[in-house]
Amino acid sequence: MERRKLEEHIRALATIEENDSPLISCYLTANQGGIVCREQLDARFRVLRKCLPARSVAEFEEAQRSIETFLKAGLSQRTRGVALFARAGERPLWRVLEFEAPLPTWIAVGSSPNIYHLMELKDNYDRYAILLMTETSARIIGVNLGSVTAQLWRSRPELRQRVGREWSKDHYQDHRRERTRQFVNDQVRSLERLLLETGYEHLILAGNPRVTATVRKALPKNIAEKVIDCVPASRTDDVSDIVASTLETFLAHEEMESQAVADRLITQLQTHGLAVAGAAASIEAVKSGQADILVIVQGYDPGRAWECQGCGRFSLALPRPGACPNCRSRRVREFDLRGELARIAELRRVAIEVVEHSDALMSLGGVGCLLRYSGPANYVYTAA
Repeated sequence: MERRKLEEHIRALATIEENDSPLISCYLTANQGGIVCREQLDARFRVLRKCLPARSVAEFEEAQRSIETFLKAGLSQRTRGVALFARAGERPLWRVLEFEAPLPTWIAVGSSPNIYHLMELKDNYDRYAILLMTETSARIIGVNLGSVTAQLWRSRPELRQRVGREWSKDHYQDHRRERTRQFVNDQVRSLERLLLETGYEHLILAGNPRVTATVRKALPKNIAEKVIDCVPASRTDDVSDIVASTLETFLAHEEMESQAVADRLITQLQTHGLAVAGAAASIEAVKSGQADILVIVQGYDPGRAWECQGCGRFSLALPRPGACPNCRSRRVREFDLRGELARIAELRRVAIEVVEHSDALMSLGGVGCLLRYSGPANYVYTAA
């Protein structure tokens, strides 16, 4: 699946209207055409069924059957992660997304789709291009969410048969060097055009180290700035192996960028700048449109919270009250806090940065926001 399609699915899921029917958000790790943790899926379904009020069990079981029926048919051999969203009742929902990138096994039920793991996938597995170069051929590969989505071939005609027949060896070597230089320049122009047309922001050079070094020197500054690594590869290597070798490099680069964002957030907090931390301040900043980037530590999972739809009061304290203690409204909704943060961020067009590890941010609640402008939310909450 391409990133653009994923973004369309995320947007559609984020805007689905809630109702009283239970909605299952099911993320599963897959391999060789099937799911990996079948026992965990069954156990989660049993637990979730017990957590629901009696009036919702029938609709939950109908949604569960839809998931079971789909999984029995099998998955693509290339699928490494699958996300399923199912709801029965008067306004049924059924949406399945398969990926060549992995997803965790995570199953929850609520009144709206939980899109956090899709947002995490989008952040971690961004798009990048690979230029695979040898002395005789070039291949430009577009990688999107861990899978190949575009290829562009350029081949250089073989000159060796002309040696000893028309040219001397020295003549051939001079011509070969000139043709190599011209060939590299041609591929650089093709690469520049492709990156401009497709919007790839990251590039990995692959091939013989001597050739990739020549290519790197020939890159214009605007393209050279996109290069994050050079990896060894040969013309005979399988594309999937090349992608696998570059994917690890790309994910490491993504984590470095995420760490830089987290460090910037901490610096802003230390200097009373444009940042807030903690669940309450973050959700307020995202909802108000003040947030520019929502930064979440990967292991952050604060559980559930509630909000009054009458006065907007938000609380991490559970259980949810029957009526809001602030305005006495009974329109009190409970939700998974991490999923709700991801949903509101999508609705408000707030970028999400998932950082693998940050002790400083975890000590402040595991979540924070870089802000567009200063305001009342410029203080720190800790997520209890």
